[in-house]
Amino acid sequence: MEIRGPMLLPARREDIELQTIDGLTLVGELAVPHDRDPVATLVTCHPLPTAGGFMDSHIFRKAAGRLPALADLAVLRFNTRGTTSPRGTSEGAFDGGRNEAFDVAAAMDFVATRSLPNPWLVGWSFGTELVLKYGRDHAIDGAILLSPPLHRATDEDVAAWAGDPRPLVILVPEFDDYLRPDEARERFAFVPAATLIAVEGGKHLWVGENQTRRVLTEIVAAVNPGALPLATEWSDGTA
Repeated sequence: MEIRGPMLLPARREDIELQTIDGLTLVGELAVPHDRDPVATLVTCHPLPTAGGFMDSHIFRKAAGRLPALADLAVLRFNTRGTTSPRGTSEGAFDGGRNEAFDVAAAMDFVATRSLPNPWLVGWSFGTELVLKYGRDHAIDGAILLSPPLHRATDEDVAAWAGDPRPLVILVPEFDDYLRPDEARERFAFVPAATLIAVEGGKHLWVGENQTRRVLTEIVAAVNPGALPLATEWSDGTA
């Protein structure tokens, strides 16, 4: 069977709650490999909730549906404060990326409590702003940015990564609505060690199976390259 769309491959999936330092409960899900320990962990930060972003935004939903089985990864998804999805609504209210710092911290506290290995922060759109602003404060192995708009994250936030030894991988769609590859190269020039990948034909929302596979492949290339190439077929529980 071809792997595409919302297909769920075998995994252990658990509804979770995160507790923030300012007293909120956030809802989320943890997906881990079905019959083995994960080799690394993706901590995902979703797109802008006031524009429809949530933990089920399609790239992250598909990452959770596929990557535990295909790449031995744990995938942690959660709704930031005030955000609603079929999983439920996280307490609090959207704060424009300010108090969402506590939401990122709550996710990383959960990772530490569960002893989830080798965490990487993966932000998409608004989520990239949270990763850039707050990711360096946490014990992560690296960070991946999908379609960074650089609206709330300042040049100072970007430049702060220049002295950080952890990998920063940036996927910029050719036809992004907010930040295209040429401008992205200028804005991220503060971080010469960053890996900027311009994705031909890509758009901000990464619509379509080809774009989904490209994004998931680049994530795995950064986090667990030994799992590549990702299988595109699944049969009887084996790729």
